[in-house]
Amino acid sequence: MEVHKAQAFLAVAEELHFGRAAKRLHMAQPPLSRLIRQLEAELGATLFERSTRHVTLTPQGEALLEPARELVMLALRIKDVVRRSQEGEIGRARLGFAGASVNQAVGELARQVRRLRPGISLELYSSQFSHLGLQKVLDDSLDLVIGRWDFLPPEVDSRLVALEELLIALPESHPLAGRETVDVEDLAAEAWIVLPGGAGATLPNRLNTLAMNAGFVPRIVQVAPDSWTLVVLVGAGMGISLILSSVRDNVPSRGVVYKPLTREQKPVEVRLIWRRGDPNPALQSVIEISETVFPAPADPSVPEDPLPAP
Repeated sequence: MEVHKAQAFLAVAEELHFGRAAKRLHMAQPPLSRLIRQLEAELGATLFERSTRHVTLTPQGEALLEPARELVMLALRIKDVVRRSQEGEIGRARLGFAGASVNQAVGELARQVRRLRPGISLELYSSQFSHLGLQKVLDDSLDLVIGRWDFLPPEVDSRLVALEELLIALPESHPLAGRETVDVEDLAAEAWIVLPGGAGATLPNRLNTLAMNAGFVPRIVQVAPDSWTLVVLVGAGMGISLILSSVRDNVPSRGVVYKPLTREQKPVEVRLIWRRGDPNPALQSVIEISETVFPAPADPSVPEDPLPAP
């Protein structure tokens, strides 16, 4: 039974008068009568007893009342679902992130999405290193990724959510562990532990740049699968690592000390990225919520406005 025929049937059944039912439906009476006859022919049953004075429901018409109401209500719910989806109130967004270093940030975003847009399913995928996360955004495996990139392709839009400091992670027994800061040149002979690299991966790129400027090639002894493992390996005295302040702040680090570099380095940008022009309204809602969860940090490379002259 089509929805418009169910609506016509219900109007006649509730009014028990074709003229009043037609007026209620904003249509003429003859087309309404044709709709009811078509419905009766489709169902193979008479739904109304008609006379010049009265219209009454047959037993078959009585039996059809509840299913017809359910059909009309379902149609209304479907329209509402489509409207809410178009307005970004319901839907799905898939968010990838590296892991421990951004766990708290991702958790806060998920809480706010659930509070402000409970109809959106925010699916979380951890252990997405930045270079892999970028590829998954480009191939539509993920909708959003929080990560760190020194370069992003034009197919991607992004917003800055945090700035992080580069640090050197050392075993607490290391000869340089007592210094306030560490010179890159003093690390030329060290064994390095790194995270998985790839095109556009920030930490490998920064390490290679620092080493090249200091005149050495880093001797990499192990690639750790994640920040947790990397910190454990450093604490065990297996080597040192270039690491981020967020790892220091979020990963337990027994036996590890963190030292800034003597020469101030450009901070590492943490960005939320997504495909440019992605039409998913739920994605746009999550991006809008992220603007309140992660207000854009001040860019230290941009000078503050000068004070007005007295």
